[in-house]
Amino acid sequence: MIGAETASHVLAQSGGGAGVPLRELLLVLFTAAVVTYLATGVVRVGALKFGAVAVPRDRDVHVTPTPRLGGIGMYLGILAALLFAYQLPALTRGFEYTQDVPAALVSGLVIVLVGVVDDRWGLDALTKFVGQVTAAGILAVMGVSWFIIYLPFGDTTVVLDQLQAGLMTVGVAVVTINAMNFVDGLDGLAAGLGLISSVAICAFSVGLLYDQGGDVSAYPPAMIAAALAGACLGFLPHNFQPARIFMGDSGSMLIGLMLATISTSASGRIPLTAYGTRDLLGLLSPLLLVGAVMFIPILDLLLAVIRRTRAGVSPFSPDKMHLHHRLLQIGHSHRRVVLLIYLWVGVLAFGAVGSALFDRRIVVLLAAAGLVFALVVTAVPSLREQQHDR
Repeated sequence: MIGAETASHVLAQSGGGAGVPLRELLLVLFTAAVVTYLATGVVRVGALKFGAVAVPRDRDVHVTPTPRLGGIGMYLGILAALLFAYQLPALTRGFEYTQDVPAALVSGLVIVLVGVVDDRWGLDALTKFVGQVTAAGILAVMGVSWFIIYLPFGDTTVVLDQLQAGLMTVGVAVVTINAMNFVDGLDGLAAGLGLISSVAICAFSVGLLYDQGGDVSAYPPAMIAAALAGACLGFLPHNFQPARIFMGDSGSMLIGLMLATISTSASGRIPLTAYGTRDLLGLLSPLLLVGAVMFIPILDLLLAVIRRTRAGVSPFSPDKMHLHHRLLQIGHSHRRVVLLIYLWVGVLAFGAVGSALFDRRIVVLLAAAGLVFALVVTAVPSLREQQHDR
């Protein structure tokens, strides 16, 4: 486990070399935010002329036609930020020995193009799935794969061969892409979840970076996470309720793919010696982190698949029974629903990160208190209605 003493060093370090380049990562985040914010304004005008406009449907929450294609602005922000990172002496060595950043950019471009076509003309579920698999496959081909898996029983380490690693990488990426795509139903929701998730994974990557003495393999997930966090932050002013532009599938699938890329880059390569075979939580913390940051979106995805399959329709057929729809139905406002889901994901994500950086007993208590608070706030409208009925 990365102990509390290490955590204090992580917060204190800010230089290059073997230290943790926090200042440079913040510059990457800021660059992505500014470029995304500016580019999204241009994309909005272009989307209106291009005809990529979301006309309200029965299952939609918005009531006025709204342009889409916000994912283009987000991708431009990520691209500019990572190109900027390449120019920084403290970060450039993260490009020298791995192909993770180029893989993220190439696969991200593919998924954005698939999303643009879907946002403008619409794609059937199978074609979209093929596009997702293609983007995820590019990651595996370029070397971003789950090479190592730790099992909690018997201190077992499973080393995957190339085919197994590729299949697992594609599977994790496709699930994450669709989870983020499914949850994107309210203004600011997907961008906020992407921001929270990427900041959490960036914090874990920084801890991993320090713990491994500045190992170059830990640089890419930190850089990509910082760029994604900045892109989501820069997009939010355009997208928070009432939204002036939607990110569309080009944006939600991009966030899902980038989160899968970051998680794979950070989690699939941790050497056993970094933690020790007896520290099972330390070994499993990357996987727990992936599960924590995506728990709410994946839960919503699984419930949707089960619900639609039982109804005898396609798992990809739309409906108005997602988690955010249910929260609206019990009496929460649009903005409150978004903030509530932020709260749930934030508690889970930073609880998982905190367990790797700080004293676990304190983190568990704080996370439990956060979950209780989130549960109470979520249930307030139902409790008020019950009191009113009495």
